[in-house]
Amino acid sequence: VQLVESGGGLVQAGGSLRLSCAASGQTFSTYAMGWFRQAPGKERESVAAINWSGGNTYYVDSVKGRFTISRDNAKNTVYLQMNSLKPEDTAVYYCAASTIYSGVVTEPAEFGSWGQGTQVAVSS
Repeated sequence: VQLVESGGGLVQAGGSLRLSCAASGQTFSTYAMGWFRQAPGKERESVAAINWSGGNTYYVDSVKGRFTISRDNAKNTVYLQMNSLKPEDTAVYYCAASTIYSGVVTEPAEFGSWGQGTQVAVSS
């Protein structure tokens, strides 16, 4: 599975960005998908995850109420809508796919495919 992220950039605190992740493969609708981020000097953390249908989602506490993960299986794409951005959201954001699991998964080891990452920078 090949994943290509887009939508990162520089934004002021309080602003919004929408990340997209386009996936290859004819069975995208069966994949569990997730968004991770990694800031300099920090470990990669799960930000949001979504099951195969989009009916179940997960958010790390620090983004609840601000970020929304969604997917369009007809377009083989998963999205991360990020609102009310804060400087602490600054990181490289990665899209990940699991072809083994269809439910909500959050551990990096559960994902077999990763995108190249897209930089999100939030200025104060």
